[in-house]
Amino acid sequence: MAETLEPDPSMIGGVAEAPFALIPSPLVLFQGRAKRFAFLAETSELRPYLDFLAALTRLQARLVVQFPPVQPLPPARLAQARAAKMPPIDRAALADDPALHDILAALVEGAAELAMPQPARLALDALRAADRADRSWLLCNILSDTIPEDSVAPHLFAAAAVQVHLARLAGTLAGENLVPVGTGLCPACGGRPVTSSVRGEQGVENVRYATCACCATRWNEVRVKCLCCGSTKGITYRSAETHDASVKAECCAECGSWVKILYQVKNPTLDPVADDVGSLGLDMLMRETRFRRAGFNPYLAGY
Repeated sequence: MAETLEPDPSMIGGVAEAPFALIPSPLVLFQGRAKRFAFLAETSELRPYLDFLAALTRLQARLVVQFPPVQPLPPARLAQARAAKMPPIDRAALADDPALHDILAALVEGAAELAMPQPARLALDALRAADRADRSWLLCNILSDTIPEDSVAPHLFAAAAVQVHLARLAGTLAGENLVPVGTGLCPACGGRPVTSSVRGEQGVENVRYATCACCATRWNEVRVKCLCCGSTKGITYRSAETHDASVKAECCAECGSWVKILYQVKNPTLDPVADDVGSLGLDMLMRETRFRRAGFNPYLAGY
């Protein structure tokens, strides 16, 4: 495993006026992610799983347009959240949201037509037969960024539904109205990041954005900073490659956690979720270290 002790191998900088938050466009998000999963599958030992995730993500894209547009949050709620430095989307209230349950029901039925590994098929069959209380339990776990080790597979489908619903909700927000709400927390919904990315587009060159694992909102974070404890000391980078890696593990000596950082400035096709799964080899290497994975990705639960 390659390791660098310097804060970062590339230029630390960026645009002073880069926007704090980037709001997702749900259809574009899932269509692009599905293509990335399919591309990664072509040359990966994980091909059956990545092909399944590509098909599942295409289903997510269809659900985005299948349901009526989401109603924006009330202006009073947005103003209250901004004043209190809180995320405007209340995740705690969503587990019993009829709209989220409708999306989960549609996703479960649509997924029945997909090819998938046998464990996923068994979990899907169980979820199709589950009552509302059991489905609410799954959704509540995803919304609290936790997955019990003994029920990983059904949570994958619950997570896919949550991603659709929260991305649609986040898509109604205005990025300029969002404010920081805490270290490593999504300003739109309060969720944990899946990964962070160093962007390369004009206007955000070399600027780092963390990506919410659920709603896909991206928010600006300091380039050299732990997304768990906020420390800027003792940050190192490890990779599965010996030179010029585009996906690395950002490790914090202060709290012992690590989160992947993607260098989209080197490869703009990298996706915060798909390439987290596609770089599973890095996770395997990090298991041999003292650091614990902190990026939340339901598609990697159990690995």
